[in-house]
Amino acid sequence: MQPTIESIYKRYSPALRPVEQENSIGYWFIFRGNQLLVHETGDLLAVPVGDRLDKYELTSSRTLYLGSIEGASCYTAEVAEDSTVPEGMVFLPLFALYDRIDEDLFHVAGRGLQMLSWDATNQFCGRCGNALNHADHERSKVCPNCGLSHYPRLSPAVITIILKGDQILLARAGHFPNNMYGLIAGFVEPGETLEDCVQRETMEEIGIKIKNIRYYDSQPWPFPHSLMIGFIAEYDSGEIQVDGEEIAEAKWFHANELPNIPPRVSIARKMIDWYVEEYKS
Repeated sequence: MQPTIESIYKRYSPALRPVEQENSIGYWFIFRGNQLLVHETGDLLAVPVGDRLDKYELTSSRTLYLGSIEGASCYTAEVAEDSTVPEGMVFLPLFALYDRIDEDLFHVAGRGLQMLSWDATNQFCGRCGNALNHADHERSKVCPNCGLSHYPRLSPAVITIILKGDQILLARAGHFPNNMYGLIAGFVEPGETLEDCVQRETMEEIGIKIKNIRYYDSQPWPFPHSLMIGFIAEYDSGEIQVDGEEIAEAKWFHANELPNIPPRVSIARKMIDWYVEEYKS
């Protein structure tokens, strides 16, 4: 059965600038490095809400508008590493906030982190060196001297669930913590289709051939600017031979004997959970 594909956003509307009917009091996604500022009251976390950043006695090096959630504006801002943390609040890694804040807010925060990274690393034109201006009609920057447009960086990467009968192939990279196993993944190279990349990465990392490649789902991965594109594939031929560089170990597993697997924030976990449900049914 093919998995159901849904939008990750339920209430969020992206935009370049606020509209007149928007509420001036909105959400502020304030980052110190890769950490997001949140109110902390036990296990409950909340994104700051207000009409301006200086309410929290913080000074931003850059502030960007992201869009709105049910009429409330969404802004993202970057503050200095030595910024004082407001009372009753804490900076936490974005990755650790999944399932601890509203899902839409989590995804908008990820968008904000990517936009701040893009804005910080695209101040000058790579062709002529002139300072860049924000475009009026799209999310890009334009060089006023040579006219070159600079768009937010996005690095597409494929991730594949490989099935062999009722078994799933899981692999462990040397840097994975707690003996965790995940799926085969890798970045798309110039000139490749996504399916080409799925086949190449599988052969390079574990030495087997696959077939019946089909799309599963996708997930933005703002660490810092990837787009994970999931696929389902079936084993065709060959014996597992790990490359010893990116992959340290790979095995076939049954649904009732899975090792330590990725957290629910990742598309890898979503895909593995889908496999388990299919096996049960």
